[in-house]
Amino acid sequence: MRHGKKVNHLGRQTAHRKAMLANMACSLIEHKRINTTVAKAKALKGFVEPMITKSKEDTTHNRRIVMSRLRQKEAVTELFREVATKVGDRPGGYTRIIKLGNRLGDNADMAMIELVDYNEIYNADKKAKKTTRRSRRGGNKTVAPAVDTKATSEEEE
Repeated sequence: MRHGKKVNHLGRQTAHRKAMLANMACSLIEHKRINTTVAKAKALKGFVEPMITKSKEDTTHNRRIVMSRLRQKEAVTELFREVATKVGDRPGGYTRIIKLGNRLGDNADMAMIELVDYNEIYNADKKAKKTTRRSRRGGNKTVAPAVDTKATSEEEE
């Protein structure tokens, strides 16, 4: 029985798995999107999203927590400076997994994991859809131009 076993071990020992996820998270922060297998992408999502949440509040404590898991100073700096400002108003869901098909050599399911706010193709549609249409109650009535047109038509007669 597998009660309470939620970690996907990815066929690796604990130290190897933690190092691999840390390196993949650093690559994701640096390049904003990476290609990997679906299982690794799902494991990376659970690894990197809590750190992005911590980066929204720039304190020494949060920096030390993230540094202990990422282990690369440049990635931590970029996470707290650029990524945190871009995702500041987002309540969660910082990454997106897009399935790409199967790998040629071993037929493994491949996926692309990316930071949501850095994809301009998907975000172009979202920004245009920002306004909502609602009915107005007695909004901008153009009474004055209507009166002017009647007055000019009467003067012509």
